[in-house]
Amino acid sequence: MSALVKGSRSITKTVLSRPKMDGVGALVYRSIGDTELRNHDPFLLLDEFNVDKDGGFPDHPHRGFETVTYMLEGQFQHEDFAGHKGTIGPGDLQWMTAGRGIVHTEMPVKTQAPAHGLQLWINLPKEHKMCEPQYQELLDGQVPRANPQDGVVIKVIAGESHGVSSKVYTRTPTMYLDFKMASHKTVEQTIPSSYNGFIYGLKGTIFVGEEGVEGKPHQTLVLSEDETETIKISTKDEEAHFVVIAGQPLKEPLVQRGLFVMNTQDEIVEAMVDFQRGQHGFERARGWHSTIA
Repeated sequence: MSALVKGSRSITKTVLSRPKMDGVGALVYRSIGDTELRNHDPFLLLDEFNVDKDGGFPDHPHRGFETVTYMLEGQFQHEDFAGHKGTIGPGDLQWMTAGRGIVHTEMPVKTQAPAHGLQLWINLPKEHKMCEPQYQELLDGQVPRANPQDGVVIKVIAGESHGVSSKVYTRTPTMYLDFKMASHKTVEQTIPSSYNGFIYGLKGTIFVGEEGVEGKPHQTLVLSEDETETIKISTKDEEAHFVVIAGQPLKEPLVQRGLFVMNTQDEIVEAMVDFQRGQHGFERARGWHSTIA
């Protein structure tokens, strides 16, 4: 294990996410996955979504990566071609490994407030891209919290923070932490030096690193790549809500075609053919249509 390097990682890039429409009438703020930050190995996409009763993400396929849906407000329904169906609400989490193939639908519960949350896409290493699909689902009360000081609460969705560990299994080593901080607080978070990472703001203003780089809602702050294993985050005159996400880069070839993410162009073509023909993981896609779209 490497010795802890003193100081704080710095911020190398700040990207403001602008609203756009996706799916059917779904408003998203796209952080990773847009032109300014196409991907950040091992992360492929981060959307902050806000979907009312008339919007959503009807039947669509995935192969080769994982989707992590974390709800902030409202409720989201999910249904897939294997019969898996459920609803997540504020603070709940669904960690879906698409693996060799999933066709599913994600829609807001129409009787609730607009569905507001985050969806993260995590690339899978080559040896796991064709694994069997899997779900890990946690209700808000099942996600452990760290309380390093008064006025700082950290939900440990994946990874570890201040001695508190998540039970979520990550095929690609990942940490996903939800921070809520009162005003005039400073906290340090350990992040493995080999991880790529970023901070995404949801509410209030934060100040990051020794330089105090400012971060606001809808902004992505990309962490420096160095041997420093901590990041310092402070608030001033207002409380703040943000997520810290980091993961082990795969450093593998990446070819993405829409909802398929593989290592080569030939594998992408295979994925498209498999989906069209209903084979090699997509057998249950033949004639399937969700009941919630």
